[in-house]
Amino acid sequence: MTVLVFRDDAYARSCTARVIAADARGIRLDRTVFYPTGGGQPGDTGVLRLASGATIAIADTVKGEAADEVIHFPAPGAALPEPGAAVTAEIDWERRHRLMRMHTCLHPLCAVVPGAVTGGQVSAGRGRLDFDVPGASLDREAIAAQLNTAIAAGHDVTLRWINDDTLAARPELVRTMSVKPPTGAGRVRLIEIAGPEGAIDLQPCGGTHIRNTAEIGPVVIGKIENKGRQNRRINIAFAD
Repeated sequence: MTVLVFRDDAYARSCTARVIAADARGIRLDRTVFYPTGGGQPGDTGVLRLASGATIAIADTVKGEAADEVIHFPAPGAALPEPGAAVTAEIDWERRHRLMRMHTCLHPLCAVVPGAVTGGQVSAGRGRLDFDVPGASLDREAIAAQLNTAIAAGHDVTLRWINDDTLAARPELVRTMSVKPPTGAGRVRLIEIAGPEGAIDLQPCGGTHIRNTAEIGPVVIGKIENKGRQNRRINIAFAD
């Protein structure tokens, strides 16, 4: 198992670690700040700094086959570190922070738009969610106004854990139809956006998030696309 530093502290930009293995599959560490691709969020990029001062560029990060296994893909041509070597794992923070802002933005969007989520994707400047709703029910300008109001209100974004039985008893917490939260490990992580009269949004999510919605900044709603009889794709981007 790898200690997933990002899971409890999304603002950690680096950590010390030891190389567990390095081969054709990639580099595995005993602990990491690198988020692996999942839940529509891309994997982190960055560098591994060796004690010698040399650096290994990390071009992508993905999940391994084992639970909590994270595989760091070095850039083409990069030399692999020796197993047991001490390294400092350092993410591209500017890119990660934009991913965190956009990922978090999709949560209040879920609160603004009723209906189950059928898919989603996050990038460093844009994102999208697909909803199972009739097209006539979506007003682009109204969605943008409500979403930016929720963002500017500065709601706290927190995480907490529940057990599998609690999640099973509250199926309404799962908004996504295409991706189900992992169960079987005994607990599931919830992301909560708190409002003055209760949670604005509360759902299982394993991604990285900011601490307060005000950190997202203004956003714009792009084209609302028809992706099926009742499947509507809402595209979103940072106003900056």
